[in-house]
Amino acid sequence: MEGDTMSKTSNVQLYNDGADDLLSAESFPDRVSLLPSDHGAPQSGSRLRVMWGQDLLADVLDGRYRAVICGVNDSDNSHGVIAQIVSLLTTSQWSPTAVTSYAKMFQESVQVHAAHDREPYILKYDLDSVLVLALLRPRGRDFFTVGDISRGFRTINKMLQGRADRRPVCSVSFLGAMSNKLVVSDQDTDEPSFETVVQSMHDAGYRGDVYPSPAMWHYAHVGVFPSYPYPKGIDRMRDGSS
Repeated sequence: MEGDTMSKTSNVQLYNDGADDLLSAESFPDRVSLLPSDHGAPQSGSRLRVMWGQDLLADVLDGRYRAVICGVNDSDNSHGVIAQIVSLLTTSQWSPTAVTSYAKMFQESVQVHAAHDREPYILKYDLDSVLVLALLRPRGRDFFTVGDISRGFRTINKMLQGRADRRPVCSVSFLGAMSNKLVVSDQDTDEPSFETVVQSMHDAGYRGDVYPSPAMWHYAHVGVFPSYPYPKGIDRMRDGSS
């Protein structure tokens, strides 16, 4: 990389007209400390990207993705990402109310015809310019569990295999959600770590992009990585601190 040959003391300027001095990171409470990934030879299809600094809705509107993964429930999605997407895409004939009605109709049909199937189910919302693959929150619960994410992304991975028309694809992190909260398990109703979420997605075969939640911008004192799996040095550090 070009930066590897550049002197650490070189006078690099990021902005024009002296704006570097005006944009000191310490002046902004919402920020992250982005760390470099491993510099080894990359392997195709081995990682998922974490989209620090990017706006999911803006990227969807710009046509950067053909498919988006998020959650949906059968009662109220007015505060969910899917409601924002269908409201912003002018080519979509869906509305937030219609999204919920379809989820409710599907949920009721499942109870009659496939009550013993493993949840969550994946609903497809074709918005013309983008396909939303929505994990349907299990009936009778107001949250997803990490187990739901693992099972759901295994199904989604099958739906993406061999389908170039559904790539590139991105997903929400399911953390900090207003409509479909993510917890560790039925017994542990705390939110899991972001590492647990991306590990579950990765183990299920997912290799698309993941967008962190807005709440993660308040932890500048902790370094973050732009992809998963994380560098192996983290495990060595954890082993050394135990």
